[in-house]
Amino acid sequence: MSEITRIMEPAGVAPSGRYSHVVSGRGRFVSVAGQVALDEEGELVGAGDPLAQVRQVFANLERCLAAVGAGWRDVVKLTFFLADIADLSAVRTVWDEVLDPEHAPASSAVQVAALARPDFLVEIEAFAVVPEERAAP
Repeated sequence: MSEITRIMEPAGVAPSGRYSHVVSGRGRFVSVAGQVALDEEGELVGAGDPLAQVRQVFANLERCLAAVGAGWRDVVKLTFFLADIADLSAVRTVWDEVLDPEHAPASSAVQVAALARPDFLVEIEAFAVVPEERAAP
C-alpha cells in the first residue's frame, strides 16, 4: 500500500501555487536518474529548442516510471536542472500538460553552469513512492 500526503501550503510558508512544499509517503521508494532529451536511439531531440527538449525529458521520465509500475501520481519530488533559468517557462508548460494539480510533487529548479553536453538545455530527476503491491510490468 502506498500513502502519499501532499501539503501545498504549510502554515507560515508562502503559497507555491504550482507545487507542494511537503510530500511524504509510505511504499516503495523509486529514484529516477536525471533524464535529458535523448530518444531511444540516443539522439538529441530538440536541438536549441527548450520546449521540445522538456517534452522529451518528461516522456523519458514517464517511461522510467512505468518500468517500475509507477506513474505521475506517484511522483513526490522533481528536480529541474536548467542551463538557462529562462527555460523554466518550458518546464511549466509541460508540467501543466502532464501533472495533475491535485497530485503536485515537491520541486526544485536550479540553473547550472553546464549539463553533461553543451546541447542539453534541461535535465530532470524524479523521486516517487509506489504501492508495495503494484508490480512493475
